[in-house]
Amino acid sequence: MSQKQMKEDFVSNLNGTSVLEFTSGLSFPAFCILCRGLLILFLHHLCSFSNTWRSRFFIDLAVFIFPMMFLLTILASFVSFSYLIVITCGAVLLCQIYQRRTCYTRIPFHKILAKFLKISLEAEYNPAVSCYRVIISVFTAIAILAVDFPIFPRRFAKTELYGTGGMDFGVGGFVFGSAMICPEVRRLYVQGSRLNYLRKSLCSVWPLVFLGIGRLVVIKSIGYQEHLTEYGVHWNFFFTLIVVKLVTSLLLIIFPPNTSWIVAVSVIVFYQVFLEFTPLKRLILYGTDGRGTRVGWFNANREGIMSTLGYLAIHMAGVQTGLYVLKKRTCIKDWIKVTCCLLLSGISLFISLYIVQVNVEAVSRRMANLAFFIWILASSFVLLGCLALSDIILSFAKFLIKGALVSCSWKLIESPTKIKQSIHPVSEAEKKEASLCLITAVNRNQLFFFLLSNVTTGLINLMVHTLHSSTLWALFVLSFYMFANCLVIYILNLKGKTIKFW
Repeated sequence: MSQKQMKEDFVSNLNGTSVLEFTSGLSFPAFCILCRGLLILFLHHLCSFSNTWRSRFFIDLAVFIFPMMFLLTILASFVSFSYLIVITCGAVLLCQIYQRRTCYTRIPFHKILAKFLKISLEAEYNPAVSCYRVIISVFTAIAILAVDFPIFPRRFAKTELYGTGGMDFGVGGFVFGSAMICPEVRRLYVQGSRLNYLRKSLCSVWPLVFLGIGRLVVIKSIGYQEHLTEYGVHWNFFFTLIVVKLVTSLLLIIFPPNTSWIVAVSVIVFYQVFLEFTPLKRLILYGTDGRGTRVGWFNANREGIMSTLGYLAIHMAGVQTGLYVLKKRTCIKDWIKVTCCLLLSGISLFISLYIVQVNVEAVSRRMANLAFFIWILASSFVLLGCLALSDIILSFAKFLIKGALVSCSWKLIESPTKIKQSIHPVSEAEKKEASLCLITAVNRNQLFFFLLSNVTTGLINLMVHTLHSSTLWALFVLSFYMFANCLVIYILNLKGKTIKFW
């Protein structure tokens, strides 16, 4: 058996993990980000620790990147233990910050809390959405290489037919995250005709066309291993994004963005009805001849083509979520309500997921069916809720320290009169803080980070016999891989560079 065939078999015929294990693992980075913020506050504002780019880069690696990598590999069976460590560290740091606070030093806790609940936040920036997108990018970057090593649990890899593997969430999470900040949500195309809006949408997808064709040509020319039941013979992730972008742009011309949830539910329900009551499901799974044929363009790419309907519904749901989450709110109490709403919505959707899986059909990434749609939304809501909760706690810690700055978190505004100002000048200290943040760096060059990770993954797979690697060697390769990719992105951010393809 060839090396290519062995690698393809290594990631095939898998059934995934439980919804509970996946959700607990997905929410873990939110608390790592909280610990990172608390550690920065403690070291740089209370201990006068050197605030150089090297120290900040290694803090981000040690507290954010590497814990995610370990959770996907050697700590995969110790999720509860990982939570215990992170929550304990966070609690200790928060207690130390409270004890050493520079504001409200003579006021009891309940009065400090009452004052905190009255403060306002700068409404122009939502850290939960940015961190959500960064977590999905980092998670994907780690998984696409780690999956080729024995150290990566097979239950986290993409499932063959039904199931909830960790990597099954990647594309759905990416589509949902992109939808939350799409131009329609940010109202960038408010002015001008619908034809002009459509023209801009068409122009925005040409880099994806180039990347999709480029990936196809490279993969076929070098004989790189492929998982055919993921998208098909010629289809790939970029082609899915192109179709979703173009179709949703048309839909959002016809339907107002605030009715996106109606469109999302309608599309996914009708799609599931067709899967249940027509030969469509058999066609997707087994081709037109019922024996898995790949003859003809549709048969060759049937999974990629038909699953776009599910991703289309996910995108429209993401638009509706973005309109809700990115709505301008200045009061901390409002954000506490939003956090509760997100978490309760996520729990409600998980209950709906259980009902659908028992009575209709299990989660299938291959078809992107109704259960898959609900799973992506439920997991995303829980992650967004955990991120919002973490940032509320971090904001409270910042409230205790005069002049505290932590990038990728809310800016506190104690004076109500400042909220009325349309433009808040950014100080040099804030600019420096943003330039030293790895999360900001990945968020700034997210597509480039994804492409860089794919290229380096391919190079490592061509040079290293991943299937026969020991645990220590696999950890070394993964650590160096993430270190190198993050360093490139970090340096670009330090230099103020944004890599764009259009």
